[in-house]
Amino acid sequence: MNRRTYILVFSALAIAVNVIVGSTAANLKIPLLYLDTVGTIFVAVLFGPYWAFAVGILTNLISGITAGPTDIPFGLVNGAVGLVVGFIAAKYGFNWISAIISGLIISVVAPLIGSPIAVALFHGLTGGASDVFVMWLKQSGMDIFTATFLPRITSNFVDKILSCILVLLIVQRLPKSLKARTMVGTGAGAQHEA
Repeated sequence: MNRRTYILVFSALAIAVNVIVGSTAANLKIPLLYLDTVGTIFVAVLFGPYWAFAVGILTNLISGITAGPTDIPFGLVNGAVGLVVGFIAAKYGFNWISAIISGLIISVVAPLIGSPIAVALFHGLTGGASDVFVMWLKQSGMDIFTATFLPRITSNFVDKILSCILVLLIVQRLPKSLKARTMVGTGAGAQHEA
């Protein structure tokens, strides 16, 4: 199997993981967890930011068809997660420090992109568990953007850091031959065992 086919197969699996795990977390209404970017982060670490961006966008297109069209515009968020983690992994590798830093950065980036989308298209309400907090904050006098942003950033700190750590634990257990064949960046292979 050539490298491009290999990447396409892994990317398709990552999209499936995002959709299935994300839908399961949403249906179980697990507080503060979405887990819909685990596959994106995985591809970002293994193959870089651009493949991960594509995985993020395609995930939301597919979940928009299977779960509801409100997911589609948030593909920009999922794609941005892939870009950020991919660039960090390519430059610094993906170890405990870079995983946690990646999680912290995307915890802020995701709601900075997602909140304006939610406000512009859905008046801040997207049918998720955080809608209760959005309504409560709006009724307490906050402007729509702040009321939409605060619940998102709170849940993202838990979800995105946990997602990055989960991917790190998975990647650390991959066979060395697979890591050598897939890892991006000059620092990735050396720092990966940290």
